[in-house]
Amino acid sequence: MSENELVQVREVGAARHIVLNRPEKRNALTRAMYATAADALLAADADPGVAAVVISGEGKAFCAGNDLLDFLDEPPTGEDSPVLRFLRALVEVRVPLVAAVHGSCVGIGATMLLHCDFAVADDTAVLSFPFARLGLVPEAASSLLLPRIAGSRLAAELLLLGQSIGADAALQAGLLSSVVATGTQVPSAFAVAERLAALPRDAVRATRELLHAPDEPPLDRIRREADRFVERLASPEFAELARRALGR
Repeated sequence: MSENELVQVREVGAARHIVLNRPEKRNALTRAMYATAADALLAADADPGVAAVVISGEGKAFCAGNDLLDFLDEPPTGEDSPVLRFLRALVEVRVPLVAAVHGSCVGIGATMLLHCDFAVADDTAVLSFPFARLGLVPEAASSLLLPRIAGSRLAAELLLLGQSIGADAALQAGLLSSVVATGTQVPSAFAVAERLAALPRDAVRATRELLHAPDEPPLDRIRREADRFVERLASPEFAELARRALGR
């Protein structure tokens, strides 16, 4: 299988589907896979017709993390490395991201979920952050986001001890949006994408941008929101929806 087949990109209605397709390696990511995934995210973001991106994995696992042999061969050292391009895209794109996860979610397979707006998991999902056990440190801003979402005590168990967390506990901790029956995570994720597609697209993207904006004092956030609000008031999208609401 060629490298460009290891990440497949499909059109499904108004959604872009990014499929990790290396099931024999539990979808462990190589540099080439990171590059393809980053390009797919940026292309989806640049296409106003895309309402959401759904990310899933083939086989028995969502993603087993980095391909360690590939990384030992050529570790990511610069801002333009495929790994950092992918991580930056997760944060910077304005199109909503919906993860459809199952089985093992290890390393980046777990930390990328922290950047997705929705993480729909089936009941086989197990999240694992084994960085310290491998002599590494957390990545993808997980040392910041994990304590913020799940609390510092659980974050210490997950990041320092490398303790795994199953689907139900991850849902309770806020690391997942929902847990569904075995094997139904992809259609359930597309149901979320369809709901997003029914909403005003530019407003959804602007809202995601606000949700992922850096922390700032409340008054600064009020100003940031006010700027976007005024932009939306002047948009054709709002004018059309307001006319409908008023019956004009």
